[in-house]
Amino acid sequence: MLFICIEMVGLIAGVCTTVAFVPQIFKILKSKHARDISLGMYVILTTGIFLWMVYGILLGRIPIVLANGISFVLCLTVVITKIRYKG
Repeated sequence: MLFICIEMVGLIAGVCTTVAFVPQIFKILKSKHARDISLGMYVILTTGIFLWMVYGILLGRIPIVLANGISFVLCLTVVITKIRYKG
């Protein structure tokens, strides 16, 4: 029972931190500019998220892998749109 509660906390935390990127992506796509977004910050963040995903894979922790895998894709989307719109 305790293990299930711990896993649920991990999954809920992962959903919250992952979904946080969605409004930023929608804003960039709608406005077609990303000049207020720091490319350096997002490159570092994307790298860190990728490494957290690898860490989760190595530990075999599904909540870490899922949350960071999806966050990696979303964060990378911000980086790509930042470069594309030459913000």
